[in-house]
Amino acid sequence: MRPPFPSTLARVTLAVCAIALALPLSAQQKGAKSEVAKNTKEAPGAEKPEKAKVPEDLIGNEHVREEFGVNEFTTPSIRKIFDSLDALGTLPYDQLKRPISDKAPSDRVLIALGLGTLIGDGFLIVQSEKIEEMENVGHALLKYAKALGAGMRINKHSQSLLENALKGDWDKLRAELASTQADVEGEMVLLRDSDVAHLIALGGWLRAFEIATGAVAANYSEEKSRALGRSDVVEYFLTNLETLHPEVQKQPYIQDLHDGLEAMLPILDVPEGRAFTKEEVNDLRDKAQLLEMVVRERLPKK
Repeated sequence: MRPPFPSTLARVTLAVCAIALALPLSAQQKGAKSEVAKNTKEAPGAEKPEKAKVPEDLIGNEHVREEFGVNEFTTPSIRKIFDSLDALGTLPYDQLKRPISDKAPSDRVLIALGLGTLIGDGFLIVQSEKIEEMENVGHALLKYAKALGAGMRINKHSQSLLENALKGDWDKLRAELASTQADVEGEMVLLRDSDVAHLIALGGWLRAFEIATGAVAANYSEEKSRALGRSDVVEYFLTNLETLHPEVQKQPYIQDLHDGLEAMLPILDVPEGRAFTKEEVNDLRDKAQLLEMVVRERLPKK
């Protein structure tokens, strides 16, 4: 399949601290271990399901692949996913923006999905150059990262987001958002919590796909619609949802996400280069909005 997210801005690398897998957990980190991590313990002798392979064009850092190899913590770069928006031209920001709250939920799975969504919101703001909106995203990212036990890593990014927004330095803002994902994933490596890392990436993709389909539907063209067809990314996230602990998979919103991705898959599975009709784009937009709302409606409001 053709890459769905052609990049003209991909100048930032996404580092996943895979080498930290060899480090022992500190007492504090052991205490902070998530329910997701606890629930993923298998019975003695049980074979752990393999994570899906990350689409190579969405791996954020070449040296991760070359030096450390792609491992269970490596996830698609939200930055690379959002680079596709550059090909869609001016985005209808007022139609695409969503309310942002810095109140983190208590459910760690929802925190991870919501953090990915927030990073997606940040990229939309950067793409649309809405300086006044960046402060809310920075505060929210910090709250969510603290709830995951990664607040120390994210604090510097939260401050830098506002500073660079005031300067209008959009490239540095993209770099900070990409580093936010990388640093949270680095903390998840230390906590042996690969599920959270993948859920963050899923939250980011859900927001990116909602924005992309909404932008194409608002200003349809066959050429722009070609960027939407990517069944392998949907298959990747479907497989990773199926490797979550059975108790997590039973959560209604996880089932809704799985069923929604499954329903979307046959529409996206098209020959390389095929454009979508306006009706198909509208259908994808509606499905994307419903999927993203599965997460957003469960997040605390302001």
